Formats: sequence, structure tokens, C-alpha cells
Amino acid sequence: MPREFSTLLVERRPDRVQVQLNRPDVRNAIDQAMVDELHLLCGELERGPRILILCGAAGVFASGADIAQLRERRRDDALKGINSELFERIARLPMPVIAAIDGWALGGGAELAYAADFRIASETARLGNPETSLGIIPAAGALWRLAELVGEPVAKEIILAGRILTAEEALAVRLVTEVHPAERLLAAAHALADRIAAQDPLATQLAKEVFHVPRARHPRADNEAQAVLFESEEKFARMTAFLERKKR
Repeated sequence: MPREFSTLLVERRPDRVQVQLNRPDVRNAIDQAMVDELHLLCGELERGPRILILCGAAGVFASGADIAQLRERRRDDALKGINSELFERIARLPMPVIAAIDGWALGGGAELAYAADFRIASETARLGNPETSLGIIPAAGALWRLAELVGEPVAKEIILAGRILTAEEALAVRLVTEVHPAERLLAAAHALADRIAAQDPLATQLAKEVFHVPRARHPRADNEAQAVLFESEEKFARMTAFLERKKR
């Protein structure tokens, strides 16, 4: 029986899991309990791969790390990589991750969204990394993921000059790929999940894995993954169905 969580609302379906960050009294700030519960959820999705949809409660994705806890952390806590380890694990989940961003996604909340494979936003979404205004750096992925996603000039504006992107600005720099009214955001996330779920799950998992290998490992990694798929029953079934449709 799947366990219940104190900081997350989880809806499980055969092909996907929807996870709502649920600390509305602190704008879904990411605290240690949420980190621990997201690790448990990652374990579940590593054992049984499914699409993950991440969203927030009460019109906010996540306002950042819990500042009350963050203020008390010291050198040894930084070296543990509390949030960075979690976000890297989320990024490496076997199946794609969709971040449905409504309202604020700041600091650690933004870095969580950057770790997703897809980011879609509501019209009220706001994304940014104000960590340097608090005397720290965004050390859970923004310093390298954000430049990969939007390029160095925009990333430096966000990280070094405190720029907060609106939904339309995030769309313009392709940090998000869709913008929807808030009331339609989750439906749009599930529509995207439907398109992913229509693909062969093993091919999707291997495509995601090979997509992220270092350049030096291509094309060998591509060929090795393709070799696995060329022997799969699903490949023969899907290609046979395609050829049968073509004959009609």
C-alpha cells in the first residue's frame, strides 16, 4: 500500500503520478520533511517508472527553500547538498517529469522546476532566483541548469541581478514551453502526459537517458540503446501496426 505524505498530495495513475507540493501556509516552501518525502517518491518512481507531474497548492508552485530552516544551516549542511541531491535525482528519474508552474517559483522552487524535463506555466507564474539577496547562491542547479536552458545572458540577469520572469517572459526565452490560464494548467499538464504516455515507455526511458549522456559518449550510447530496442517486442508490434495502417 503506497504511503501517505504530510507535505505532498499524491494522485497515482497507471502511467503517471501527480504530486502537489502542499505547504500552503508557507507558500509551499521546501523544508526537510518535503525533501525526505520527495526522496521516498523518487524511490517509488525508480522502482516503477511513471511520468511525474509536479504542481503546487493554493496558486503557488514553491516559494523557495524554507528560510527558517535555511538560516540555521551551516557549512556541513551546504556540503551535504540537501536540495541539489534531490533535484538531481528528480532530473534522472526514468520517465519524463513535468513541472506545472502556477504563481511563484522562486529560489529552490525555481530550481526544482529547472530539474524537470518540461515546464509549463499559468499566466500568473513568476520565476526567479533571489538567493544572492539573502546572502547565499542558488546552489541546487540554477548556476548550471539555467544557462543550459536560457543561455548565459538571461541566466546572469536572473541570478546576479535578481530578475524575476513573468510567464510570457519565460515563454519568450523558452524556459517554459506553454502558458495557460491557471484553471487549465493541470489539464494541460495531463494532456502533455497523455502524449508522452502514447509513446513506447522503454523507448522513452532510453531516449531520456541517452539525451543526457556526455557528448563524448555519443554515438556509442545511441547505438547501444537502439540495439536494446531493436530486439524489443514492442518495436515489432508498433512497426507492424504502422505498416498495417499504411496499407489501408
